[in-house]
Amino acid sequence: MVRTPTTLTAFAAVDLGATSGRVMLGLVRDAATVDLVETGRFPNGPVTAPDGESLHWDVLRLWEGVVDGLREAGRVAATHGVELSGVGVDSWAVDYGLVGDDEHLVRPARCYRDPRFLDVADGVYERVPASEHYAVNGLQHLPFTTEFQLVDEVTGGAGEAFAAARTLLLIPDLITFWLSGRRVAEVTNASTTGLLDARARTWSSALLGRLAAEYPGLGRLPALLPELVEAGTVVGELGPWVRARTGLGPVPVVAVASHDTAAAVVGTPLPARQGDEVAAYVSSGTWSLVGLELDAPVLTEASRAAGFTNELGLDGTVRYLHNVMGLWVLDECRREWARTGDPVDLGELLAAAAAEPGGRTVVDLDDPAFLAPGDMPRRVAHAAARAGQPVPATRAQTARAVLDSLAAAYARTIHQAAALAGVRVTQVHVVGGGSRNALLCRLTADATGLPVVAGPVEAAALGNVLVQARAVGVLVDDDVDDDGGPRGLGGLRDVVAASSDLVRIDPARIDPAR
Repeated sequence: MVRTPTTLTAFAAVDLGATSGRVMLGLVRDAATVDLVETGRFPNGPVTAPDGESLHWDVLRLWEGVVDGLREAGRVAATHGVELSGVGVDSWAVDYGLVGDDEHLVRPARCYRDPRFLDVADGVYERVPASEHYAVNGLQHLPFTTEFQLVDEVTGGAGEAFAAARTLLLIPDLITFWLSGRRVAEVTNASTTGLLDARARTWSSALLGRLAAEYPGLGRLPALLPELVEAGTVVGELGPWVRARTGLGPVPVVAVASHDTAAAVVGTPLPARQGDEVAAYVSSGTWSLVGLELDAPVLTEASRAAGFTNELGLDGTVRYLHNVMGLWVLDECRREWARTGDPVDLGELLAAAAAEPGGRTVVDLDDPAFLAPGDMPRRVAHAAARAGQPVPATRAQTARAVLDSLAAAYARTIHQAAALAGVRVTQVHVVGGGSRNALLCRLTADATGLPVVAGPVEAAALGNVLVQARAVGVLVDDDVDDDGGPRGLGGLRDVVAASSDLVRIDPARIDPAR
């Protein structure tokens, strides 16, 4: 038997989350499967300013972790006989850095969990109604959306830094700029700012003008917003300083689907839409992003009132979703228990939670009380008491309450999304860290009455790598998939499925609406 030599290409995916960042080496074999190797991991988290209240990100520490991870990615790729063919960055949304005339930040990047943002939106809506916002940007109300941060920027005493800035760069665009020297805004993340026209996929001159009229300090904002590019644009090559630090060559830098949820949706093996039948997704991590992939935004008043958002995706798609407070709540519970000197093993906690009666305590995890770091077990108990539900008395009961509440929120969100978009959901795909939580996936199947497909865990990194691979020609659009169609999103997802160990969980009962 004659073996065909394996064609191997390598890409570095920088994936920055709110609690940690990492660099993943993606080894693409024969343009058919991807193996991921972690080459760098580093902590992240909000840093409290000296005033004891405002929160910032230590972006320079993240940058050091990125550089170290890229150096290691190059070394590991070399052991496989290849060099890197691309680098791409994805991260959480809405937060940004203000960059001066050089490459430096004019002040530390603020964190969306900063409590100062909580009351800004109400004042903005008094001047520019929420319905007027939604008709343009299609975003659900979140108190920390970039536009509200910017209003606080110019009205809350930080206007000096704003005036000194030359460019506003969202976090992945900032790292991309430091890697390549080019200032751009990738559209999937830009769509979370509140400043984009969801239909036209461009900065909204109308909304920018309305904001400037109400807040004159924002008059120079259009000049700070960089050129928009679609996911899959090669923006440049690694700059000389980065090459010197990493030992890498002139590797292409690709603007991937840079919102980590957009990358994760690319890396979700969703089946192609069949008529009005679609699959839902849950990108389950610190946040849970629950929704559908559509061809056009849903900008109705009913959609706005239900709190759904229209964020942009790869290849002209729309991520129609709702942000649900995610595993952050359970993680904060465990951090609090560890802080008080009695850490809890996650596996043991989940096993104990599975033994608890289900549906006993279900609370609204979207309550802003769960947003900031702090004593989360106490907040869960208070929420249960306020709702007239049994107050968890043990750690296992607290964990079960959090997971039951998450599953209920997933089910509610999926059914609402389907009704508002006029489609029928046939299955649910759970990706990200939550896909490893067998109890959460089982509870989600039971709550929705739909089959759940769990995996891949590393959906965002896979999506990041695959967009890069297509951008540099390793995955070619004029290839055809098994159905004879162009190798677009469906072709990328064939690679995801071939690269992943997927687990199907059927519900204890079938949704009667199906």
